Amino acid sequence: MFSSSSLADLPKSAQYASLLEQAQALMSGESNHIANAANMSALVMASLPELNWAGFYFYDGEELVLGPFQGKPACLRIALNRGVCGAAATSRQTQLVPDVHVFPGHIACDAASRAEIVVPLIHTGQLLGVWDVDSPVAGRFDEEDQRGMQALCNLFLQTLKVSAPIPEYTKS
Repeated sequence: MFSSSSLADLPKSAQYASLLEQAQALMSGESNHIANAANMSALVMASLPELNWAGFYFYDGEELVLGPFQGKPACLRIALNRGVCGAAATSRQTQLVPDVHVFPGHIACDAASRAEIVVPLIHTGQLLGVWDVDSPVAGRFDEEDQRGMQALCNLFLQTLKVSAPIPEYTKS
């Protein structure tokens, strides 16, 4: 059911159509955000070419906190006014960055990253976090990737129970 080896040879629209179908099958009937975030991260990382990080940061009411991901170890916390993730969270707009080295305030969790796309996760009007994908290839992401990533995020958000949103993290 889940195939990643053939996606690299398909046009992007077909890659994302396949990813959406596979993600729907993985998340069908599951409302736990951690389980779905973990599977979505693994699916995207294993399926799309030229990625070096894919994952989630969840908003705890003050900052973004690392969630499920695939790739090298990452920054644990990101302030809302810092980097591409902070810009997406603050603006509530997808950030499509062809070259992170020219993005003001970019946070280099992995020095190999060159391009980044970050989609804010908004559920019932509330910021839940961001979906972040990095590539070691400058210019790797385009508007087709943006549409595809936003569709995947919408699918992820649809799996959440309206009566049981992602709980806020508590500071100890």
